[in-house]
Amino acid sequence: MVFLKTILILLLVYYLLKILIKYFAPQLIKYASKKAENHFKEKFGDFSNQHTNQQYNDGDVIIEDKPNKKRNSSKVVGDYIDFEEIE
Repeated sequence: MVFLKTILILLLVYYLLKILIKYFAPQLIKYASKKAENHFKEKFGDFSNQHTNQQYNDGDVIIEDKPNKKRNSSKVVGDYIDFEEIE
């Protein structure tokens, strides 16, 4: 009789936890995602307010600095070696 009572209590606890997880898991996930979002905003800064004088859409490319170097195509890189096939 004790064995049957233990099995019933374990089943009751299992189904009770299953029901509670079904209802509280979405709130826990939402809470964890908000905490992670706040953590990343603190660590990396809020990039949405950097360009306040102009309106940008998602996917726009913003170049803040222009490179100063000009590429020199006449630069000697190395010797040219012509390979021949051996039969």
